[in-house]
Amino acid sequence: MKKINNRRWLTGLMLMPVLLIMLIVSCKKGESNIEVVSNDTTKPGVVTNVKVENLNGAARLTYTLPNSKNLLYVLASYNINDKTTRETKASYYTDTITVDGFARAKDYEVTLYAVSRANVKSDPVVVKVSPKTPNYLLINDNLDITPDFGGANFFGLNPNKVPIAVHVLSLNDKTNKYDEQDPQYINTDSVNFSVRGYDATPKKFGVYTTDRFGNVSDTVYKTLTPLFETLLDKSKFYTYHLDSDSPIGYGWEFKYLFDGNTGEPGWHTLSAPTKQGTFALGVNAKLSRFVLWERLSGVFGYQNIRQLTLWGTSSDAPKDSVLPKNSAPGTVSGDWVNLGNFTYPNPPSGLPPNQANASDIAFVAAGVNFKIGINAPATKFIRLECTQTWGGLDYVNALEISLYGNPL
Repeated sequence: MKKINNRRWLTGLMLMPVLLIMLIVSCKKGESNIEVVSNDTTKPGVVTNVKVENLNGAARLTYTLPNSKNLLYVLASYNINDKTTRETKASYYTDTITVDGFARAKDYEVTLYAVSRANVKSDPVVVKVSPKTPNYLLINDNLDITPDFGGANFFGLNPNKVPIAVHVLSLNDKTNKYDEQDPQYINTDSVNFSVRGYDATPKKFGVYTTDRFGNVSDTVYKTLTPLFETLLDKSKFYTYHLDSDSPIGYGWEFKYLFDGNTGEPGWHTLSAPTKQGTFALGVNAKLSRFVLWERLSGVFGYQNIRQLTLWGTSSDAPKDSVLPKNSAPGTVSGDWVNLGNFTYPNPPSGLPPNQANASDIAFVAAGVNFKIGINAPATKFIRLECTQTWGGLDYVNALEISLYGNPL
């Protein structure tokens, strides 16, 4: 039988009460004065000293919490329009609650309750709020609707970056009814998109916005004439090599970028200080947009284009020029002018580039549209400059490009 060390046993026995006391003190020190679970059905006190800050379509309320030990949260109940009631909660850790979703700029009543952990409500406290004009109305009322190539452009500001949907209607001359486009979902600081596919004849368009609370604006109508747009004839394109253009690799000549084939081969360069090539349109054209097809091997990666700049010129025999880095649209370099800087979109699925799924690959395979600013000058030649590949490499490839606009 193993012999017990009496001294060690006695020391441990003496330490047990000390450890127990430390454990009790520690538990008490970490306890909140709010009960975790409560059977106390006592009605909590009300919030007091309520102050209102009116916002666009919303209001921020600050208050003093009641001195109730089992308080769990503050509840705000309010109507945002003629048919919808919303409830918003704020925990007992804060003295602020935001009520939002109001359909119009007018007075509304908000009822506040303090709610206990036994789900018992306090007496109601009714507060009047007067939200400013909601964002979805501000955006819709100030949208600028202008003619664009093959359709209309819708532009406006969304300074609060609220999520909204913009719905575009167009009058169908055959049915005399309005056809509705798929809505454009916006959560950035501006609205800027175009609808296309219309002839250059007068067309009546309508637009309205909705928000995530189900509020709907009035429809704004405007009649305008779309600008003429057509696919430029690639049979007239030809390579116009300049000294600073990139050397070609693997037999993927620059001419394959506009041969009408969206598969391989395409354009592929070797490592060089520049990643660019030059070609003639065969016409002088006011460009509206272009479609770019990238290589599906290594999609969203490697030497595929991530950022590019289009340069143009109206010269009949443009000379070479060292293009400036990070230039703004309209920048002039010798015979060349910056027609626009463009960034290839991230995978639509939201996945990281190296995890693109089948739908992301289908998106790339269909070609990606890039809009050229309506103020860009007409051009006879294009210099396509890749300013960044997905892999940060010093060589580049692409499969095909199509350009749209109005040949002059």
